[in-house]
Amino acid sequence: MPHFIVEYSGNLHDRLDFQKLFKRLHEYVVSTGAFPLGGVRSRAIRCNDFRVADGRDDFAFLNLNLKIGHGRDMALKQEVAKQVFKILCDWMQPISDETYVQISFEMTELDPVLKFNKNNIHPLFSNT
Repeated sequence: MPHFIVEYSGNLHDRLDFQKLFKRLHEYVVSTGAFPLGGVRSRAIRCNDFRVADGRDDFAFLNLNLKIGHGRDMALKQEVAKQVFKILCDWMQPISDETYVQISFEMTELDPVLKFNKNNIHPLFSNT
């Protein structure tokens, strides 16, 4: 953890460079000291079937969900949420300056009893 999951309207596909966004997000969350590098992962899901507002072809959306493990205090979660949304909006600004787009973000804290995980990447970063 954490996991960044982006869903976006297909009409944005050729205008987005997700690797730049993911690099900034990974660097930020690791810099907080609250998230181990070996658990951070990101992915983007293109939605070809979508409708925004009244269905105009040039309307677009992008939603980022950040899933985190249980146990971090509210002050940290609020600060991380605020900064992640800022990073997202800054990255989207060239598009939102030219296109009608709905940008949204949500942080989800996973239930510690119902979340299962197996990750053999953590030992690679245990000395960092």
